[in-house]
Amino acid sequence: MSEPSCCASLLYHEFTKYSPEGLARNPRQLDWSRQPQPYKDYPAGVGTVLALRTHLQQGEPKPESQPPGETLSQLELWYRRRLSQLLYFSYGVTLVIPYADQPFYMRTAPSAGGLYPAELYLISQGLPGIPEGLYNYQVRSHSLVRFWDESRWQRLQAGCAEAMILQQCSLALVVSAVFFRSAWRYEDRAYRRICLDSGHLLGNIELAANLTGYRAYLLGGFCDQTLEELLFLDPQEEGALVVIPLLDLWQATSTAAAPQESLQWPAPECTALSSPIVTQVPELQPGDWLPFLHRVSRIESGSLARPSAPVTTSPAPDKYNFPFCLRVSTATAPIDWGEHLQELVRSILKRRSTRHFTGEDIPLHLLLAILDFSYHPEHYTAQGLDGSPDYFDRSLVETFVVANGVEGLEPGCYYYAVQAQELRQIRFKNFRHEVFQLCLGQDLGRDAAAVVFHTADLAKAVARYGERAYRYLHLDAGHLGQRLNLAAIALGLGVSGIAGFFDDQVNEVLGIPDSEAALYITTLGIPRQASTPDD
Repeated sequence: MSEPSCCASLLYHEFTKYSPEGLARNPRQLDWSRQPQPYKDYPAGVGTVLALRTHLQQGEPKPESQPPGETLSQLELWYRRRLSQLLYFSYGVTLVIPYADQPFYMRTAPSAGGLYPAELYLISQGLPGIPEGLYNYQVRSHSLVRFWDESRWQRLQAGCAEAMILQQCSLALVVSAVFFRSAWRYEDRAYRRICLDSGHLLGNIELAANLTGYRAYLLGGFCDQTLEELLFLDPQEEGALVVIPLLDLWQATSTAAAPQESLQWPAPECTALSSPIVTQVPELQPGDWLPFLHRVSRIESGSLARPSAPVTTSPAPDKYNFPFCLRVSTATAPIDWGEHLQELVRSILKRRSTRHFTGEDIPLHLLLAILDFSYHPEHYTAQGLDGSPDYFDRSLVETFVVANGVEGLEPGCYYYAVQAQELRQIRFKNFRHEVFQLCLGQDLGRDAAAVVFHTADLAKAVARYGERAYRYLHLDAGHLGQRLNLAAIALGLGVSGIAGFFDDQVNEVLGIPDSEAALYITTLGIPRQASTPDD
């Protein structure tokens, strides 16, 4: 399929670009009286509550840890404990800030502006301690509300084009988005942040599943209407983004866990399906672009089909190979996540978005370790992690690193050749001033020691997946960004993602063509102080 020269995704991306002139003409005035709450509430009496907080303890589940009024068998306790930890590590509250009007709940996954547009649902076929039905994860109480008590698994399978993995699972998560939570502050550009924030959540779910004996599969290709009806979503206000079947890698026994070395990682499912390409775009007003792009990226039941050919997992070759440039090997020893991956757990639970860096240099070996964990999961199988986690199409996402203060690395802009495991220098100067400007004048851009950029050829992606490619690209960029976050925290560095930037200036600094779209920025450095609620 030829690459489109004009389509909904390209026009949306162009319309939602930030520029110094555009921000000066249209300064944002927030209506604080309309600020949405970042979680769903269910009225009293709607559904039943599955309490999970008492199941967060480590080690063998104990009968005395059950919630009041419940009598659970050892097997039911075991299933509850695993689910409790998986959900908590993925999206749980790690800090409550007691503001006067209402408390602010900081979570394990970061979100632009602390707005948390993503909702997390659980669909169960029925397991010990987890009755069949539909559940919504209540982050504040760390519980599940079972708002539908009949099995809807066959409906889920139909909506996902009978994905084979759903025949092997009894649990599935669904990540949905409530659009106005982000649009209240970021307007039409919020769709980028919604998908990036949901990608952060996918990064946590992938690792939390590893920690609890599951393998998380990603299904981005599904019938949107079917998922909306299944979960009772209002398509005018919210939409499903990802279905995540959870394959149980441990045999159900009354013991706490199987040895890590006994885990097997089955072959991945086809994660991404195509939607149509829309070239006839009506005249839209500000505020219309976000719902329009989500609507045209839907897949209808009549066009839903899963490829018959097996999924290829061979990595794509590195895109840029510059002659005579400085090449720095990124091969390094993997991060040691400790016995039973406890250091990974600690990093998930203590992660915060850094608000200020000192401007000091960081050692090169720390940058290399962060890149290794983020892009080479195959180096971590010996520690019990999945060596080939699901992405939608990571081959479409390119990575650049601007080094402004990395000991042992000449200042400049580098292309990260993932397959060759090397940084290839493409520009030769210190870019602190330029990065400061393109990050909307945020000190984070100026004071970061290294800045990681994710980009993609948007027309190429749309040619492959239709308008749905825009979701996939930003979900994958957020997923990679969360791995960068956790690796940096584990190594004692500060880290913060930036989704607000002057798009065209990114291309100028990186020296890449206009066809390459900037997706996400992650800043790394020495933290100066603790984070703020802008998580």
